[in-house]
Amino acid sequence: MTADAPLLQRRRPLTATELEVIPWLKLLLPEERERAVQDLKIAETLAGELICRTGRPVTYWFGLVDGLLKMSADNIDGQTMTFTGVPPGGWFGEGTALKREAYRYNIQALRKSLVAGLHVDTFHWLLDHSLGFNRFVMKQLNERLGQFIAAREIDRMSNPNIRVARSLAALFNPVLYPGLGTVLRITQQELAYLVGLSRQRVNQALTTLAAEGAIAVEYGGLRVVNLQALRSGVF
Repeated sequence: MTADAPLLQRRRPLTATELEVIPWLKLLLPEERERAVQDLKIAETLAGELICRTGRPVTYWFGLVDGLLKMSADNIDGQTMTFTGVPPGGWFGEGTALKREAYRYNIQALRKSLVAGLHVDTFHWLLDHSLGFNRFVMKQLNERLGQFIAAREIDRMSNPNIRVARSLAALFNPVLYPGLGTVLRITQQELAYLVGLSRQRVNQALTTLAAEGAIAVEYGGLRVVNLQALRSGVF
């Protein structure tokens, strides 16, 4: 299947290695895991491709295995507000899947990415049968609420250093993105898309954060040295 085909037509089963990085699978009982694994599919997206689009009905609960995504929405004035980025290990859209409603946001790939999906019917079956899955989803919902409140605060900040610091802290959330660790593969341009600043201004902010000992800029990405400093945003 070529990359020009629609995303749904590029679906395939996950490999054993890809299944291993899905955090909630480890919380399921054997029967629950077997049903989930049979239903899970994965597809490679292109840079700029939309995985979820505002107004489209939900059919899958999605998670990122590799790559980088952006969650955003357009307001009535046509301006785009970015809620957050989604690094590898993140699963998203559980609120929409719970209510089986249309998406109120867009999810777009910032680079070529591997996106896994669990059909919404299987998502609800797990909610009805799996205590471990319920706990995972509840933690996701609680953490997501805090994330969106923080995103609104970040969007109103005029200090670019603090905007970059808080946005990076959101990407290193250990509950929403448990497999990320301390290193994120991201370019300055990708970070600029997420923060809503120019690449040049993001570069200046990263230099400041590195000088303060909060991060270390590495080839192809960055390492968080002091997550609490990024969260506090005092620079």
